[in-house]
Amino acid sequence: MPALTIVLILVVVFIIPCVKIVPQAKKYVVERLGSYHKTLDNGLHFLIPFIDRVANNVTQKEIVKDFAPQPVITKDNVTMQIDTVVYFQITDAKLYTYGVENPINAIETLTATTLRNIIGELELDQTLTSRDIINSKMRAILDEATDPWGIKVNRVEVKNIIPPRDIQEAMEKQMRAERERREKILQAEGEKKSSILIAEGEKESAILRAEAKKESQIRIAEGEAEAILKLKQAEAEGLKLLKEAKADKAVIALKSFETLSKVADGKSTKIIVPSDLQAVATMGTTLKEVFKEDKEN
Repeated sequence: MPALTIVLILVVVFIIPCVKIVPQAKKYVVERLGSYHKTLDNGLHFLIPFIDRVANNVTQKEIVKDFAPQPVITKDNVTMQIDTVVYFQITDAKLYTYGVENPINAIETLTATTLRNIIGELELDQTLTSRDIINSKMRAILDEATDPWGIKVNRVEVKNIIPPRDIQEAMEKQMRAERERREKILQAEGEKKSSILIAEGEKESAILRAEAKKESQIRIAEGEAEAILKLKQAEAEGLKLLKEAKADKAVIALKSFETLSKVADGKSTKIIVPSDLQAVATMGTTLKEVFKEDKEN
């Protein structure tokens, strides 16, 4: 019993710690007698007691580091605070373990110096409007510099750009002035469009009134022309009927006399008698004398 107990104690103390289960998205760096031996992937692994040891436990997930704001100076000598966010991933556990002391601190320091170099080449306005350029330049520089450390920089983002207070106040005044200018321009353009629409409406109204007056005059003229045409057609029809009836000169003269009588019903004080009607009057007198002689006989 004492021997079995000793064996169990030895197993618990020495053997079990040498059994390593590496989880998903993890890698273990194993040293043998103080030197790099191998990198363990996920799964079950056995180490030699007193000889092998796990030197580092490295994650394969993407790491996000939000670094504190760094003071930088622009090309036009404006000091501002800029903080950045770096997204990176460990691609080589061995290089990450032995490449640099304290890799996270090294990345932060490298990010600060790179940011100062890039911002030093830009003026204030360019710095505020060129975030994409700053991000891409920083990512390229950091990715190249961290390759020997087994680190892949996927993305770098400028989180905040904080200029001095007096610069902020000047920018706010400029922004308000720009908004007021745009507002006045929009108001003037609106008034211009309104005036144009009013003028176009008045123009169209005048054109419509002129067209309506023209149409009215045309209708009146057409009505008068049609009335004259109807009258002339009626006179022509009357003459045609008289001609077809073979009316003699006496009948025509009597018709003319009836027309003259109608004219005399008016307020006219003078009547011009056609020569034909004078002949009719003469004939009427002759007939009257003949009837009188017959009566006396």
